[in-house]
Amino acid sequence: MPVFTRPQTVDIILDSLRFLMKEGLKVYAYVILENHLHLIMQSAQLNKDIARFKSFTARQLIAYLEQHNVRTILEQLAFYKKVHKTDRQYQFWQEGVHPELIQSEAMMLQKIEYIHHNPVKRGYVDKAVHWRYSSARDYHGEVGLLDVDKAC
Repeated sequence: MPVFTRPQTVDIILDSLRFLMKEGLKVYAYVILENHLHLIMQSAQLNKDIARFKSFTARQLIAYLEQHNVRTILEQLAFYKKVHKTDRQYQFWQEGVHPELIQSEAMMLQKIEYIHHNPVKRGYVDKAVHWRYSSARDYHGEVGLLDVDKAC
């Protein structure tokens, strides 16, 4: 669903990452598209930090959608909520965490290149550095929106 089409919703994601980064999370690369995001990150308790990230951002994003009466997306979030989730009205993020272990510098560079080129593949921009909501700028000597730990 196209939730990240407004700067305010992207700011919720970035602010949450900044908070977790102050507590030890390392973000090496990211890209935020209109309906999903990719992150390359490291933490002593990655599953816990991802759960905190998903919980906080889900609450904030749903509150934003309710406040701005974005009924279509809220109805979809309610429709796709798992039946067994009786503690909530909406399901924002997909269940589960699917981290992949990056085992070498070459693999890290390949993953970074892959996520940075998502907006190019979709035809949104001609060059990865032109996508505002990405760490591609950081890897090309420019200042991005999030102070990432560059992998190389």
